[in-house]
Amino acid sequence: MIVDLFIPCYMDQVFPETANNFVKILEKAGCAVNYNVEQTCCGRPAFADGFIEECKQVGEKLIREFQNERFIVCPGSLCTSMVKTLYPEIFHNSSLHNEYKNVQKYFYEFSDFLVNVLHVTDFGASLNGTAVFHDSCRALHELNIVGAPRQLLQNVKGLTLVEPQGCHECCGFGTSFSEKFENISVDIGKRRLEVLQNAETDFIISTDLSCLMHLQSMASKKEKPQRMMHLADVLMNVQTA
Repeated sequence: MIVDLFIPCYMDQVFPETANNFVKILEKAGCAVNYNVEQTCCGRPAFADGFIEECKQVGEKLIREFQNERFIVCPGSLCTSMVKTLYPEIFHNSSLHNEYKNVQKYFYEFSDFLVNVLHVTDFGASLNGTAVFHDSCRALHELNIVGAPRQLLQNVKGLTLVEPQGCHECCGFGTSFSEKFENISVDIGKRRLEVLQNAETDFIISTDLSCLMHLQSMASKKEKPQRMMHLADVLMNVQTA
């Protein structure tokens, strides 16, 4: 199977090693990968700031670049939910109606794709310790992705997954929310981090680097911070006892 990759712009610029691991995971799952070097952004930052026309221009570029009727896999829910749940608001009944529907149909967050399309859940990874999983708001509330990343983590040898106590809470990042309302964003992040740290685990794992980046900025001030890891990095990890 040939799949197209959509790498979030922040991952491309700040976390390229995670993007590389994401590619390796897909190849281990039996996929040949295609990466269009001309791709840029899904338009989420512009949309969040209310620049709908600018967002539309970026979205049109994405839509035109992915008309191959192949699966498009993204290592994060921020961009995936933009295409799946917000593009209909922008492109429904537009001149790109059929084209956007085609992209929407094939666009998948990568844990969802691995588990529910490829039906592959074990990559021979190992990581010694205990971990707590952070559900990003986009994955949980917009894409309904809950079980897939946990299935993948349950097959990581040496890793014990612990569920945090209480209800899910946002990390406080919220795209441009953390810039416009820094104090509120930090307060929300500290509250979420406290819940995750109360689980007394070695690792905080998520499918969204935007959440991990935000949480890491606060966790780094702790005496013994938990290690933040993206799911792709966990699945490519091999740790000896």
